[in-house]
Amino acid sequence: MSKIQTALDLATKFHEGQFRKFTGEPYITHPIAVAELFKSSYDYFTDEEMEDAYCAAILHDCVEDTDCTYDDLLTVFGKTITSYVWFLTKPENFVGNRKLRKTLDISRLSVAPDIVKAIKLCDLMHNSLSIEEYDPKFWITFKQETSELVSLAGFDYTANEYGRHTFVLGEYKTFIKRIS
Repeated sequence: MSKIQTALDLATKFHEGQFRKFTGEPYITHPIAVAELFKSSYDYFTDEEMEDAYCAAILHDCVEDTDCTYDDLLTVFGKTITSYVWFLTKPENFVGNRKLRKTLDISRLSVAPDIVKAIKLCDLMHNSLSIEEYDPKFWITFKQETSELVSLAGFDYTANEYGRHTFVLGEYKTFIKRIS
């Protein structure tokens, strides 16, 4: 079985019974959409980097939203994919209030590998679609927090440095305008 299929099977198992907040779709549709968006947007990483990133995109919400642990991921996928998921996982609520958690998230992502920043950008873009459509009040908060994250964590650099694909050049700019 391929690494990608293993990641898909594991994420599907852990997200079983979970549904997207606004759309009611099975939750697994979100990580798959993020992985597909990443895959269709970035074609200059090596095949191995792409495979690891695709797996991390599929697994990116497992530790955050399920009983999955980093040890579970480390056992199955090794250090690289597990570290990517760690960079993509928000700090837990017990760490402090929302503002502190967002500051820690920015700090973590600012030192993340560029490939992780690219995955996170796809995650933010996919999440923004349902938030903007279904929760206009939260959309205001989301735009502000996302704009700050994109700026302070170096996403602009990532998109400019690696933005050779139409998606990044066009959709990234559109996304930035939407959150500005």
